Amino acid sequence: MSDVRPADFDTADYRSVLRRLTTLDEEAANLRAEAVRWHDGRIQAADEAVRKADEALKAARLDAAEAQRTLETVDARAAGLWADYVHKVGAVAERYGRGKPPAVIPRQRGEKDATDYLDEVATKVKYTAPARPLNAATKALFAVFGLVSGIVGSVVFRVLRQNAQGAQTGTWRDALPVVALVVLLACPVLAVVAAKRVADRRAVGLDVSTVVTVLLAGLATAGLILAAAGMG
Repeated sequence: MSDVRPADFDTADYRSVLRRLTTLDEEAANLRAEAVRWHDGRIQAADEAVRKADEALKAARLDAAEAQRTLETVDARAAGLWADYVHKVGAVAERYGRGKPPAVIPRQRGEKDATDYLDEVATKVKYTAPARPLNAATKALFAVFGLVSGIVGSVVFRVLRQNAQGAQTGTWRDALPVVALVVLLACPVLAVVAAKRVADRRAVGLDVSTVVTVLLAGLATAGLILAAAGMG
């Protein structure tokens, strides 16, 4: 009777029952040891899971703080680039709004990050298109500026000189001849300023020869008009 069941205890002999009880006690001890090992293993696994979760949470907090710093840095640089762009193009930037446009997600992101896109924007903001060469029509327009300045300067010069004719009065009229000369010389200079504004709008270069042409055209026109008026 090597395998005595509880129902056989009434008919089994003492040794068989004792051996069976000893076997049951060993089995129970093994089961208890296995249960303890399983419980300890579950506790260890739970502790490991909690430890890993704590590490992941700490890393996530560090990543969130780093992302916030990156966001603030990117926003600050974007605002600076927008200010540079507005300063460069002026009122043209208002079509995008009075403030910095909101950020958008690029259609083709690839491996680039925000810094790469900001570098591209900075390059475009700093880029200045080369001035186009002056054509014949623009040169003729600048020459007209000089002619008009000479006409206006000579007319104003004659009016002021006429008002200054006569004896010394001790008033502001005594300074009219000097004022007339200043106006005569200033009109060609103002013509150059006007020509520069037109050149900037048309993105063309205003070279030294063109400036000299405007000045000489203005002075020559004024001189011819005054000479003709004096001869008449």
